[in-house]
Amino acid sequence: MKPRVRFAPSPTGYLHIGGARTALFNWLYARHTGGTFVLRIEDTDAARNSQAAVDVILDGLRWLGLDWDEGPLTGDATGPSNGDRGPYFQSQRRENYQRRVEALLSRGLAYEHEGAIKFKMQREPILIPDLVVGEVLRKLTDREEVDPDFVIVRSDGQPVFHLVNVVDDLEMGITHVIRGEDHLSNTAKHIALFNAFGVKPPHYAHIPLILNGDGSKMSKRDQGASLASYLDNGFLPEAVINFLCLLGWSPKENREKLSLAETIERFDLPQILRHNARFDYEKLVWLQGEYARELSGDRFYECAVHAFGKTGLDTNKFPLEYVKAALDTCKGKIKMFSELPAYAGFYFKDEIVYEPEAAKKSFIPENKPRLEKLRDAFSRLEKFDAAGIETALKATAAELGVKVGALVHPVRLATTGNPNGPSLYHLLEVLGKDKSQARIEKAIAALS
Repeated sequence: MKPRVRFAPSPTGYLHIGGARTALFNWLYARHTGGTFVLRIEDTDAARNSQAAVDVILDGLRWLGLDWDEGPLTGDATGPSNGDRGPYFQSQRRENYQRRVEALLSRGLAYEHEGAIKFKMQREPILIPDLVVGEVLRKLTDREEVDPDFVIVRSDGQPVFHLVNVVDDLEMGITHVIRGEDHLSNTAKHIALFNAFGVKPPHYAHIPLILNGDGSKMSKRDQGASLASYLDNGFLPEAVINFLCLLGWSPKENREKLSLAETIERFDLPQILRHNARFDYEKLVWLQGEYARELSGDRFYECAVHAFGKTGLDTNKFPLEYVKAALDTCKGKIKMFSELPAYAGFYFKDEIVYEPEAAKKSFIPENKPRLEKLRDAFSRLEKFDAAGIETALKATAAELGVKVGALVHPVRLATTGNPNGPSLYHLLEVLGKDKSQARIEKAIAALS
């Protein structure tokens, strides 16, 4: 039988990076083995769940490209299915849990206690044969020796996590439970429930936790903890996928950049590392830069336009040819798309604001006549292209007896407002002669 795995998040808030990695490892194992990846929303806690949190989970998985293989067909109430499959929701499976609880009660394996229902936990030690951690022998603690039984249905009638988790894994035929190591402490209870139902438990693989770079536990306020932050900062999903793979898994070679196809081919549970993973933001940014550099033109344009739009710069106001030419000067120069508005926003602004520190260095009295001479040289160019601009600037520098940088820095600041950015000669060509000259004139006036 081919593996059947699942990702079973609770919709109680944002999608943590650890949860995203758990989903990824399950998805990779299913794709590597030709198995099935099931998405199940554990929403039995009605007081803490929300549709917004469900949407965050679904949007995050879709952004990463982690498609699930099984679930109810979706559609509106009046029409047929649209062909998409939604996840399973535990809130829609209550009859299954009730039926299983009644079976336990009828066999004396569960009993009512103060309005709740408790499961009779076995007293013998339980061996957990974990595919990552190794064999773990779970004995009752001193406190559990007194009362090892645990609640499976609360007094308000709500089934608890331990019960619904096991019942769903059982009825969905889950063969491998791949989840965070923080769930290892629950596994003895789950195995005991499987035994009570007379079913062999699935294989368990508890993957290491993700810690901050300093080894501390990652909280939701820490950098990189929320998957939504990656979307907000313009990360590419393929870069994030590659990075997540390396958090607790090793491809057995000293490689860090792997395509998704390579990862699927190589991924297997024995290569999951035993020790906790450290979140390395610098490595993530490096991978982002590598993937951004390799993007096709159209994909780069799409991501860039989106990044500009998020800061209020509407590229639709400009001719498509101009926008593409402007973005071509940025390709391979930035790692994060969130950097683009500051790096190249000058292409899409009417008014340029000069960076203060750069203005102190470049807008000095002796640069006024230099800019005037360069303006005149540019005005004589019949063809205002990068090659001609470079020739004119270097010739002007030689005539003035100054280094090329003495002109490059003030004219860059005059036309972009920044001391750094795309190639000066190419950005001036994109801006065009009229706009470039107008911005140089404004700088000259400011120097006056």
